[in-house]
Amino acid sequence: MTANASGAAEIRGALVRLRRATGLPVAFGGLVEPGRPRVRISELTGTATLALSALAVTSGNGLGGKAVALARPCAVTDYSLSRQISHEYDAAVAAEGLRSVLAVPVVVRRRVRGVLYGALRTAQPLGDRTLGAAVAVARDVEQALVVREEARDLLAAARPEPADGDAATGAAWEQVREAHAALRALAPRITDPALRAELLDACGLLTAAAAPAPARAPVAAEGVTLAPRELDVLTCVAAGATNATAAARLGIGPETVKSYLRSAMRKLGAHTRGEAVARARRTGVLP
Repeated sequence: MTANASGAAEIRGALVRLRRATGLPVAFGGLVEPGRPRVRISELTGTATLALSALAVTSGNGLGGKAVALARPCAVTDYSLSRQISHEYDAAVAAEGLRSVLAVPVVVRRRVRGVLYGALRTAQPLGDRTLGAAVAVARDVEQALVVREEARDLLAAARPEPADGDAATGAAWEQVREAHAALRALAPRITDPALRAELLDACGLLTAAAAPAPARAPVAAEGVTLAPRELDVLTCVAAGATNATAAARLGIGPETVKSYLRSAMRKLGAHTRGEAVARARRTGVLP
């Protein structure tokens, strides 16, 4: 999935949540176009026409453009009569019959990435509770985009450069292992089940890329299956983390880390942490 496609999917899901959280009957939004100071409205829900579809909102213009320029939420009680905004998009807004409108920017790493709108077909104030609920939805989108970008960057960094044919250098595989550890630690922070599964699938690809060649001698632990948390802990250990550090990364207690580590060692037939990591790598459990 491309960055734009994944971003659009986040906007689409956010609009449904925005309507549910705020009670506003209409929601729409889109992403800032790459290299251009404008938002393209691509997602609509609750609308009666296509007047807003594909509308390009330039930074500074209209309500959404003001939200982009200021990087903060904005709202008007009666769009067409408001003196707080410019009126380049009045025709599209009027065609949809919208009056009270709010616009909340999606800001990632201090850069506006998109805008979420919510609207009423009547002119009435949108209170702080409504605006706060819309802002909370935007924050969820921001977090999802950050996680996706972190995962993408880690995966990009994990691709080893070929050396001597298909064999990767030792340094490159260390990069793969570091990325795998970072991705496994990132996964528990993700509340979206689909995104979490996507990230764990990516971890599996890294593990598969480092899987042992068939010519290698089998080991006692071959075919072992570790529980997700056992693998998380072992991945942290493989990256050199202490039990306390692993606990902090994974959001669990040190004693819980010890329990998972003991269980993983037992399954791998290992007597030490280092032996467990070595056996896990030889069997393809870890990259």
